[in-house]
Amino acid sequence: MIRVAIAGAGRMGQAIAGGLNNQDDMDLVGLWGRGDDLDRLVHAADVVVDFSLPDGTMQVLEACLHHHKPLVCGVSGLSDRQMARIDEAAGTLPIVYDRNMSLGIAVLERSVREAAAALGTDFETEISEVHHVHKKDAPSGTALKLAEAVAAARGEQGTGSVTFDSERRGEVPGDHEVVMRSGTETLTFAHSVTSRQVFADGAIRAARWVITQQPGRYLMRDVLFKN
Repeated sequence: MIRVAIAGAGRMGQAIAGGLNNQDDMDLVGLWGRGDDLDRLVHAADVVVDFSLPDGTMQVLEACLHHHKPLVCGVSGLSDRQMARIDEAAGTLPIVYDRNMSLGIAVLERSVREAAAALGTDFETEISEVHHVHKKDAPSGTALKLAEAVAAARGEQGTGSVTFDSERRGEVPGDHEVVMRSGTETLTFAHSVTSRQVFADGAIRAARWVITQQPGRYLMRDVLFKN
């Protein structure tokens, strides 16, 4: 039985906890919120899943290092310094860090990367994304992730020449569309989320996968694909 500790008692933490109820090989040892005994929880777990906040993530990371426990982290908005600390810890621990735990987004990222490499800069790329009104960052972490995949495939830095269109309305969990256009044709990739449970399901799959891995920092595409 794989013992899972969850950092973050909000909606995502609760969704992951609910998803674990359907796993025959996994068991929840507890959820960590501010004021709880994080050290005790991490010590009791085989793997830790973190959906807290950036400052909380650093506490979780240090506890995982202390107890040498694998980590799955889906917290966005980390600073360069915090990401550098995660990279440093990945020299000791297997860590899955991704700004979007959806399995479909992992497939989409791979697809747009391959398309961008094949089509090159003759095709202009725009990423449109819609999220709920409570999401403040724009472009979203997922949109940036997709843009970085396109830019890397073209040999560009950062998000390269990719343009963004971000919209915030209602309670939309997350819609993303990647459009590549030339003067003669248009190629469109799209992904839509109907429930935030998809992120919880992806995190659970990553938690099961990461416990068998060597130290390193991994993405969801590593969880799904061998290369």
